[in-house]
Amino acid sequence: MSPTQRVELRLLGQTLTVRTEAAPDHVRALAAFVEERVGDVQRPGVRDPLAALSLAALDIADELFRVRDDRARGTDDVRARLDALVALLEQVTPPGPS
Repeated sequence: MSPTQRVELRLLGQTLTVRTEAAPDHVRALAAFVEERVGDVQRPGVRDPLAALSLAALDIADELFRVRDDRARGTDDVRARLDALVALLEQVTPPGPS
């Protein structure tokens, strides 16, 4: 486990200090990603920073949930295909000695 460290970053014009075990560059990349998403929300006309941050957070959460759902469906699909393959193999494989 990495030691906890403080990472200072700027997000939406505010300086924040985050305690984390993650690499500082990783935390800064996360902040940059959030800042970019907030900018995407502000372009169409949302000027209130809190509203923009809230909308960006909802957008990011929606993306996360969709990826989780896709992954779960993919896992179920792989499992179904493997089960079908095993059934086919069992049909064509001669029974072993008892």
